[in-house]
Amino acid sequence: MPRYEYRVLQPVPDAEKAFLAWIDELDRKFSNRDSEHRSDVVREALHELYLGRAYAPSDPSAPLAIQALLHSFDPRNATLEPESYGDADAAKYGERKPLIWFWMMYDRSPLGLNHWLGHKMRAMLARHVFKHCGNNVKIFHGVEFSFGYNLTVEDNCTIHKYVLLDDRGEIILHEGSSVSDYANIYSHAHDLNDGMIVSNHKTEIGPKARITYHATVLSGVKVGEHGMVGSMGVASKEVDPFTVVGGIPAKPIKVKSIAPEELRKSIENH
Repeated sequence: MPRYEYRVLQPVPDAEKAFLAWIDELDRKFSNRDSEHRSDVVREALHELYLGRAYAPSDPSAPLAIQALLHSFDPRNATLEPESYGDADAAKYGERKPLIWFWMMYDRSPLGLNHWLGHKMRAMLARHVFKHCGNNVKIFHGVEFSFGYNLTVEDNCTIHKYVLLDDRGEIILHEGSSVSDYANIYSHAHDLNDGMIVSNHKTEIGPKARITYHATVLSGVKVGEHGMVGSMGVASKEVDPFTVVGGIPAKPIKVKSIAPEELRKSIENH
């Protein structure tokens, strides 16, 4: 099969200048971790992004739908599912919530599908939201996560469209790993008899692992170096390095040809 390299795409110079200046401006403002300050910044940015004008207080005589829309630009008036979890760290989530709200609203805005701008915008936000976000991280639109502060994404990782990263326990995407469209990675589990009893675990992917289309990695599972979970597969236990697994539950299918000889023999014998 032919090997294709990605094409380098750029906006026109004037647009690139405006895009980068906007991201830099938000980056500077979000560096202040105070949640009230961040909420003000987000409220103002969403007014401009959705309405094309600067923030102004809601007119109490305006139609109620318009009032509801304007109030919803303020993160203080939004409720998000993860903040209701009993194990949420209120302080850590509180300072991140305005940025998470902006991330979600940005993705749903007229600009949300602009990949060149979006990759840079989300990488900037991730550096403020995640436990760690490395260099050359590419995040597509529609990605959601739980807390953010339990999520580590190392250098050269790619997270594609509509991925769910449930970092309620902890998720680590090691260097060079890729998560494909509509995949789910979990780090918490519920008790069989009482769904309110929750256990949190560390889930690790990679380095250089791939979670492919619509696949699921369950809480506490480690996908080893160069491991791969095949499309629609559900990884419920550890995936050995250089091993491709698939099915429900996922089982080993093959060992990658790039695996070191000794490791390949060890895995095949096992």
